[in-house]
Amino acid sequence: MTRGRLRVYLGAAPGVGKTYAMLGEGRRGLERGRDVVVGFVETHGRARTAALLEGMEVIPRTNIAYRGTTFAELDVAAVIERAPKVALIDELAHTNVPGSRHAKRWQDVDEILDAGIDVVSTVNIQHLESVNDVVQEITGVPQRETVPDEVVRRADQVELVDMSPEALRRRMAHGNVYAPLKVDAALSNYFRVGNLTALRELALLWVAGKVDDQLDRYRADHGIATTWEARERVVVALTGGPEGDTLVRRAARIAARTKGADLLAVHVTSADGLAGADPAGLARQRTLVESMGGSYHQVVGDDIPRALLDFARGVNATQLVLGASRRGRFAQIFARGVGVETTARSGSIDVHMITHDEARKGRRPARSRAALTRTRRLSGWALSVAGMPLLTAALAPFRDVLSLPSEILFFLCLTVGVALAGGMWPAITAAIGGSLLINWFFTPPVGEFTISDPENLFALVVFVLVAAAVSTIVDIAARRTREAARAAADAELLSTLAGHVLRGQAAVSSLLERTRETFGLTSVTLLERRPESGRTPDHRSDPDAWRIVATSGGAPSTCPGQSDTDVVIDDDMILAAQGGPLDAAGRTVLEAFAAEAAVALRQERLQQAAEQARPLAEADKMRTALLAAVSHDLRTPLASAKAAVESLGNTEVAWSVRDRAELLATAGESLDKLDRLVANLLDMSRLQAGVLGVTPQPLALEEVVPRAVDDLGPLHDRVEGDISVELPEILADPALLERVLVNLMANAVRYSPPGKTVLITASWHGQHVEIRVIDRGPGIPAEAHDRVFQPFQRLGDRDNHSGVGLGLALSRGLAEAMGGTLVPEETPGGGLTMILTLPIAPRIPPRPPTLASAPTPAPIQDREATL
Repeated sequence: MTRGRLRVYLGAAPGVGKTYAMLGEGRRGLERGRDVVVGFVETHGRARTAALLEGMEVIPRTNIAYRGTTFAELDVAAVIERAPKVALIDELAHTNVPGSRHAKRWQDVDEILDAGIDVVSTVNIQHLESVNDVVQEITGVPQRETVPDEVVRRADQVELVDMSPEALRRRMAHGNVYAPLKVDAALSNYFRVGNLTALRELALLWVAGKVDDQLDRYRADHGIATTWEARERVVVALTGGPEGDTLVRRAARIAARTKGADLLAVHVTSADGLAGADPAGLARQRTLVESMGGSYHQVVGDDIPRALLDFARGVNATQLVLGASRRGRFAQIFARGVGVETTARSGSIDVHMITHDEARKGRRPARSRAALTRTRRLSGWALSVAGMPLLTAALAPFRDVLSLPSEILFFLCLTVGVALAGGMWPAITAAIGGSLLINWFFTPPVGEFTISDPENLFALVVFVLVAAAVSTIVDIAARRTREAARAAADAELLSTLAGHVLRGQAAVSSLLERTRETFGLTSVTLLERRPESGRTPDHRSDPDAWRIVATSGGAPSTCPGQSDTDVVIDDDMILAAQGGPLDAAGRTVLEAFAAEAAVALRQERLQQAAEQARPLAEADKMRTALLAAVSHDLRTPLASAKAAVESLGNTEVAWSVRDRAELLATAGESLDKLDRLVANLLDMSRLQAGVLGVTPQPLALEEVVPRAVDDLGPLHDRVEGDISVELPEILADPALLERVLVNLMANAVRYSPPGKTVLITASWHGQHVEIRVIDRGPGIPAEAHDRVFQPFQRLGDRDNHSGVGLGLALSRGLAEAMGGTLVPEETPGGGLTMILTLPIAPRIPPRPPTLASAPTPAPIQDREATL
């Protein structure tokens, strides 16, 4: 039986229209005469979705009892028995009630597909297993229902149902997704603009990856080796040489000319696993590539042009960037070089040959090191010189008993033994000497260097050739063994370095200490050239020209000339080591350590600069706020109070009792406002000076919020609170928090239209609690969100009773002093939402129970997002 086809509608979040699109596809199938049934669809009370179900055949659900409650689930057997052409089954990631046919709905769908029935289903990006933890990190909401990515990747069609975050939030505000009672809570928690934007990006990237897989599979199935320029991909070949930085930047500029182009860097190592490139250079170039948004790759191959082109075609690259050859003109006469060979074989891939300063300077070949140790070579020579005469003396008495081939085999065995002990040259010497001894002592006529029988001559020639071949193979094997051991040791060192960095131990002093221990050095010093020093001929030996940045071990090197080994990191930085010179391989690994030390130093300096700049920026911000406050809002209530008092003191005007009371109320209100402004100014001064007393302690929001509402006085009737008692305690100063809440609520009430109340809600996200003060006023344009926290920034003229700015600036300062944040956000449907985020109080872990109990299964939840 032919397996059915699976089509999946993928959405970034609940409410984007996946079920609506699935039902629309089903109705179009019915109109075309296809046999379509509804296996399981959850409308969530959405009228437009339910309207599409009218007139469609719906398979009855099966009822399953669980813990005293009956749940309706997909009836797999009924769908298979009905045997439609297409079945519409919603919520692919749904977890079935215990006792169902399968644990997960995607397993139900898999059985239906095996029955030859096509299935159309839906799933949200947050339910895919590979991004489940990422979604929880973004939204703070754990997703208990997941589906393996491979299930969705195997689908014959995956269609993205896309909607912008703003459009989805408008749908929710209009009541098209959830019931009106759930809208505010949903918008304040899961359906925030940042959450929806991140989820949308995850969905787009996941679908783009599947499209790439489909394109690669299609090209492979049809044997298409040519490049399809569906998207620009620029590959730059790196050797680790000094020209690499130039090539990377040029390739990045080429990629930047096309929007959405990919940048990939590749380095080809030899097939024996030994890279002749500079590891420090490659590490630096890899960092440069990744900083420009590219990716770094490493492939193995002896034929470099072929390896480069195979990689380029494998990633469907359109352009390949190479550096001009560093080989001299004379060398190019005998071999065309990598660039020319690659261009000749490139086919449809465009090859860019980039000139650089190192072109045609020539490349010094690597010095070959002996494959075997000195002891083994000496033992091989001794066995060769002494072993052959001894073997001849031992075989001479048996000259009449043994045949010439048997004697040759004895000498061949000794030659192989010499090769195993001492390598190629002692073995070849033994082979030549043995052939002469066999000719003199065992080949007729004996005692002469002549051979009467041509067959004996052939046997001796074969003996020499076999002995030479065996000795050569043994030498190569020994050389490869030693090289592999050295490569393994280097790889282990670099792995240790990588782990050192990943564990967060990349401080300069720590790296230098690890370098000293690794290479057994007496001291390792990071030197930096002093800016005022010139580049004199002896500057490397001038201690006054260098500054010690960090050191580890004994007496440091004060200049590169005092060290046994020095590694140049850049024009102004050198790693100097004492304790004996290193060989070429050790120096290569040391360069990787030096490059990492330089990166760690730059990170430390950037962090220090940022830490130094932050207090200055905050102080400048506070100073600006104070000046603005003094220049404006102190003067306004003072002028009002003064005018009221002067009017009361005017004896020429006969004030009525009502007028006198109104003037006194104006003066009192202005003086109260002046008192509040002075208190705010003093607090801001304390914030600026860093002497504001903050005493954070665990607080329950359900106790603090009512007190803040009561402090509003007559305005408290216009505030509604929705604070859950299940929220964790927060860590804050009770007096400061109450003052911040009063400021926010008073500001929200002031700008809310008559008859509209201000809503204050709270929700828990990870290690923080968010308090939202929501109004339905005119709101603030997005471009003015930052300016609202600058003191006395007004949108239009205001009277004496509506001064804002200092209160919000102080509120943000107090929130930050308590370790929190205060940010504005647009209220869906109009208005402004102020979001106060505060850390939760640390909890004391409960004592473990004395008796183990069976875990309680999680309740079966709604199949959309948990809000």
